[in-house]
Amino acid sequence: MFRSIFISILLLVSSVSWAAVKDDGSQIQADNYYPRVKFETTMGDIIVELNRSKAPLAVNNFLRYALKRGYEGTIFHRVIADFVVQGGGYDEKFATLGSYGNIINESGNGLKNQKYSLAMARQNDPHSANRQFFFNMEDNVSLDPGRDWGYTVFGSVVEGYEVLDKISLTPTDIDPTYGWPDVPVEKVILNKVTILPMQF
Repeated sequence: MFRSIFISILLLVSSVSWAAVKDDGSQIQADNYYPRVKFETTMGDIIVELNRSKAPLAVNNFLRYALKRGYEGTIFHRVIADFVVQGGGYDEKFATLGSYGNIINESGNGLKNQKYSLAMARQNDPHSANRQFFFNMEDNVSLDPGRDWGYTVFGSVVEGYEVLDKISLTPTDIDPTYGWPDVPVEKVILNKVTILPMQF
């Protein structure tokens, strides 16, 4: 009797642990190595194909934020023509948004920071990426790994190139409140990131 109770408790604990692990984004279209997402911005829509085959941690992380509506009403706070369009970390009032924690750098996955690719933003610590991302607006070889860690590429634009081009050319200035450079004069808002149905 005690043995059967022990086994039941063990199975219950295991199932609870498994459920907790499966909330990391890996459960979202679990069999799809190339999920697609739609960025709905105030300047138009962009569709991106993510590459779970090469960057599973970054893709699962991004999908979790998207599923939990973590990118709704965020801004593109750093825009530099011919370099990057960066966002995902701040709301319209420039408040820092919470994260699920940092993820391991996957920049050695073979994907390059080429024009129209999507990559994880981070601090100097190579493993400090969490919710911020950026679109490469040029072939940014300097962001690829070499002697040092690079920036993890985890997807690429498949539709809406012209929208991204338009965002990259929006006028920017130093924000008068925070002193940040390269902030769009008129806010460019990411209204929503939608996970698109699987393609068959």
